[in-house]
Amino acid sequence: MKNIFIAVAAVIILSTACQNQKKKEMRKNPFFTEWTTPYGVPPFNLIETSDYVPAYEEGMKRHKEEIEAIVTNPEAPTFENTIAALDGSGEFLRRVNSVFENLNETNTNPEMQKIAKEMAPRMSSHFDDIWLNEDLFERVKSVYDNQGQFNLNTEDSMLLVKTYKHFVRGGANLNAEDQKRFREINKQLSLLTVQFGENLLAETNDFKLVIDNEEDLSGLPESVRAAAAETAKSQGLDGKWVFTLQKPSLIPFITYSDRRDLREKLFTGYIERCNHNNEHDNKANVNKIVNLRLERANLLGYKTHADYVLDENMAKTPANVYELTGSLMDAALPVAKQEAANLQAMIDAEGGKFKLQPWDWWYYAEKLKKQKYDFNDEVLRPYFKLENVQQGLFDVLNKLYGITFVPADNLPVYYDGVEVYEVHDTDNSVLGVLYMDFYPRESKRVGAWMTTFRKQYKKDGKRIVPIVQVVFNFSKPTGDQPALLSFEEASTMFHEMGHAMHGMLSNCTNVTLSGTDVPRDFVELPSQIMENWAAEPQVLKMYARHYETNEPIPDKLIEKMKAAKHFNQGFEVTEFISASILDMDWHTITENKDYDVMAFEKQSLKNMHMIPQIVVRYRSPYFAHIFSGGYSAGYYSYAWAEVLDADAFEKFKEDGIFNRATANSFRENILSKGGTQDPMALYEQFRGRKPTTDAMLKRRGLK
Repeated sequence: MKNIFIAVAAVIILSTACQNQKKKEMRKNPFFTEWTTPYGVPPFNLIETSDYVPAYEEGMKRHKEEIEAIVTNPEAPTFENTIAALDGSGEFLRRVNSVFENLNETNTNPEMQKIAKEMAPRMSSHFDDIWLNEDLFERVKSVYDNQGQFNLNTEDSMLLVKTYKHFVRGGANLNAEDQKRFREINKQLSLLTVQFGENLLAETNDFKLVIDNEEDLSGLPESVRAAAAETAKSQGLDGKWVFTLQKPSLIPFITYSDRRDLREKLFTGYIERCNHNNEHDNKANVNKIVNLRLERANLLGYKTHADYVLDENMAKTPANVYELTGSLMDAALPVAKQEAANLQAMIDAEGGKFKLQPWDWWYYAEKLKKQKYDFNDEVLRPYFKLENVQQGLFDVLNKLYGITFVPADNLPVYYDGVEVYEVHDTDNSVLGVLYMDFYPRESKRVGAWMTTFRKQYKKDGKRIVPIVQVVFNFSKPTGDQPALLSFEEASTMFHEMGHAMHGMLSNCTNVTLSGTDVPRDFVELPSQIMENWAAEPQVLKMYARHYETNEPIPDKLIEKMKAAKHFNQGFEVTEFISASILDMDWHTITENKDYDVMAFEKQSLKNMHMIPQIVVRYRSPYFAHIFSGGYSAGYYSYAWAEVLDADAFEKFKEDGIFNRATANSFRENILSKGGTQDPMALYEQFRGRKPTTDAMLKRRGLK
């Protein structure tokens, strides 16, 4: 009898397995079908992790066939059959890659991380095959050398120049031996940068400060305690409080906790990420990355990686970047030293028998601000309910550009809680689709960013609407209390939506030039200028309303915000600029050798006379912007763009911050143009002159 049951069970198991296998065989990979979703958004609900590798392989196969068709075209090279054809190629592969990369950043898992490591070198080789294709380059060069014959408009001329330069910068002029090494460098870099990011995510997730004694929460606001209790509960630690290295947890703790030893523990956990000589240590990765980047730059005829990068940016040379960052450090450092002295005086006055340390700065700066201005950031939080900030932002963009945001709950999302909107223009036509992802999770990298699932471009004369994503890591709702943001988080929402508008309001023909595809030190202008509206009293009255009473933020509180806006600016500028200089120091090395990463960083900070009470914003082992993002030799861009945004916002203030003509000029001359013209030319078309640093220094209180 027992054997009969075993036999029946085996048949059932086998039958089920066969049915599952049959279903799997019948199921179509969503990437191989036409997406019938509205606006062609990704059908996230249908995509499985196992779909990516076959889709990548098919995408590369199709792209190769498209390239081969360009190369073997018997007609003489023209702009249309070579440059425009190249720009339009790879559409299938772009679709696969954008979905995978965006979800690997926002909702990853070990299987996706494994795919990322597998595909990074294969994608690197795939694109090297294009940029090092001798026959293809010959056609591109022919069009470039004879461009006067083609009667090109401004955008097409820019596409031609950028395409030609991309081939040259991609190694097309190198000899066979150097091209082989060039390929190997790109392959290694693609893997190292992926590994750097994975290590940082793991280190960030691995650390937690667990508190089981309520007395150890002294000084922390109730909202901070509640959030820590929610985090503990989610990790099966009911009755305790858990603090993490995510900014919404870290910053309030080091700002308000009375427990100096615990502030030190959490702060040290943050600044020592990926510096523990364990499996997630990034020092060796940093060393390999900077050396490989130098070697690649040398192969292409550049002295340093920074020279290679900046040749395409507004700054042009490392000397120009050092001039800007040096002048800002010179202005900020004396202020920071005085701020440090003021904080030390407060410590001494309270009878503290210790020297100010980095984990003390936030705490005592907040106490001093409260003392000087009767104001601290926590009193603002009840007025910055996430939904109110979001609606205020939508209202600002409506007043500026006449656009509206319509919830699109019928569209699929990649994670529960992600919001989707149709963005409508003044004539009610659809400009694009916007995804908004607000809260931190272990499957999501830290920070805030904007990207696209599909860029804007034109196909057969029709505008293809962009599918834009903005991602945040904001303070979560706790219990019955909604998500209440800090003012910094509110400003971040405005910032990333500035990037979103750059992608959304793009009106370019060629995908290579559309949206945010502009020089790195220009791309932050549309984002940073949006932050100005977040702090304007007129705008605050629109969206800053108490979450319980719906009363608008009081004038008295706005006045206190204004009075305190220059407070701690020495610290903020020094912390940021030191990271910009460290980035440049890493990427102006001229010697390929085994660097002691922490010793190099220490010497860099010493050279800029950094004071020990301030830690550089990003230390080398977790400087993701430059070692796993796209900001190598480019972190200065935020400062460069701040000069532009402060100068540009002066025009809005002169004309009225909601002046539609000024807004339309900014939309037409900056946001809609993408990378179709020289960025300084675009800026001058809007501003009527070149920018000056006056407005930025005045805003920072450094002039």
